Order: sequence, then structure tokens, then C-alpha cells
Amino acid sequence: MQFLVYIIVFPILWIISILPFRVFYWFSDLMHIIVYRIVGYRKKTVRENLALALPHLSTEERLVIEKKFYHHLCDLFLEMVKTLSISKEEMDKRFKITNIELVKEFEKKGKSVALLTSHYASWEWLMTLNNQTSFFGIGVYKKIGNKYFDQLVRDIRSKFNAELAETKQAIPMMRENQKSGKMCMYGLVSDQSPKLDRAFHWHTFMGVEVPVHTGAEMLAKRYDMNVLFVDVKKVKRGFYEATFIDLSSDARSVPDFEITERFLKLVEQQILDAPEYYLWTHKRWKHKR
Repeated sequence: MQFLVYIIVFPILWIISILPFRVFYWFSDLMHIIVYRIVGYRKKTVRENLALALPHLSTEERLVIEKKFYHHLCDLFLEMVKTLSISKEEMDKRFKITNIELVKEFEKKGKSVALLTSHYASWEWLMTLNNQTSFFGIGVYKKIGNKYFDQLVRDIRSKFNAELAETKQAIPMMRENQKSGKMCMYGLVSDQSPKLDRAFHWHTFMGVEVPVHTGAEMLAKRYDMNVLFVDVKKVKRGFYEATFIDLSSDARSVPDFEITERFLKLVEQQILDAPEYYLWTHKRWKHKR
């Protein structure tokens, strides 16, 4: 059954990926009508999250953000599909790094990097970074249930010479890479809610005390990695800019949880600057005090 679904859906995705960008975004507008107005995908969750995280805004202001968010969500999904056929030249034009020199400085330090990012703007197109650095790029991700679509996602995200590692594979991979002296940059999306039995730290995020992921910080300390945050902004439809921020050049010397809290503060600023580009469909605040 999984294969049947795949062979039906994949040709559709490929056709969408080769559409000219103008037609491509017309299709995204159509998808928005279906997802938001007809299906109402996770609309209740989105409204609850917006009310919880942005209580200083009026209902009408949050509704404007909600509508913009669903437009962005459809763009985001289809842009991942677009990666199937996009050229390196086109990708470089649409996803720019503003300060790649900071990454070059980190290359000279002779240590791997934990690259922390959030579900904001376009984390999918960050894979293009692998074309501009000598680090070996590895994205840590959660495996998809359908093995055929999981392989498709791996192919898409590794198109520009990056590699994916399932969450459970990440630690053994880091251990082996450290032993062999392989210089890697590990992409870690760390802003979502952890399972309660893995919650080692609680912190205020958007005014609400919640359990937070501390795995990236723990791994950075265990394997003596430098830590960078990447702030991705949506410049206009289909165009993004990424700016790197130094979180720590000596993670082991930083008090426990401080790197995690610095990261969350930066994510909060992203949200406050342009909340429509955050992934509001996830139940980030399902556990709270």
C-alpha cells in the first residue's frame, strides 16, 4: 500500500516541481484555498498557539497573521517539492547567506559545528549551505512512516551534497566522526516540544513556561563542538536570507542550559519580527506550567 500511494503521488509532485515559478505560486494559492478555507488544516491548533504566544495582539490582528501563515505554509511545502528539479544557480539566487565569512572563521577552529535553527521561514533550503563550506553537512531529522516518501525526502534534502541522519543515528554518527576527525556541521531544528520523559529543563518561551529541547547543547558539549544559530528571514515570496550568529566557541565552558536559552531568545525575536513565518501548526505549547 505504501508503494502504491508513492507511485500515484510522486508523478504529481514531479510535475509541480517543474512548473515555472509564476505558475508554481499560482498553484500554491489554489492549495491555500483548499488547506485553509476548505479543509481548515489544524486551524484550531494554530489559533490556540497564536492566542497563547501573542496575547498582546487583538483577535483581528491574530487573524491577519493566521491567514498569512497558511499562505506561507503552502509555499513552504511546495518549495520543498520544487527542490526536486531546481538548479544550483536558481537556488543560490533564492537563498542567500549574508555572512558566510563567519562559517569560514569556524572552519579554521578545527572543530565540528552544531547548527541550531528553528521551524521558521525556510529551514528546508538551508541544505544549500553545503555548497559554500568545507564542513560536511548533516541534517538530523525524524523518519517518515512511509519508507518510500522517507527516501524521497532524504533525496530532496541531500540534493546539494548534504546527508541526513535519523535522530537515533545522530549520536553514533557524531561519535564516529569525532574519532576520525571528520569536520561536520550538524543541522538541528530544536524549537519544538520534547517528550515529557526527556524534558531536562523548563524555560519561558513566548511568555509560557514549557519543557525545551536540550539535546543540541548536550551534544555540543559532549563532542566539543562550536555552536551557531542561523536566522532565516523571508525577504519576499520565494526568496530568503540566512544570517549566522555565534552562540558559543567553547560550549563546555558555558553553564548548563545557557546555550539553549540563548537559542530560544533568538527564536522569540524571529517570531516577534514576523510571526506569520513560524510553524504554528505544531503543538509547541502542549506541555506548560
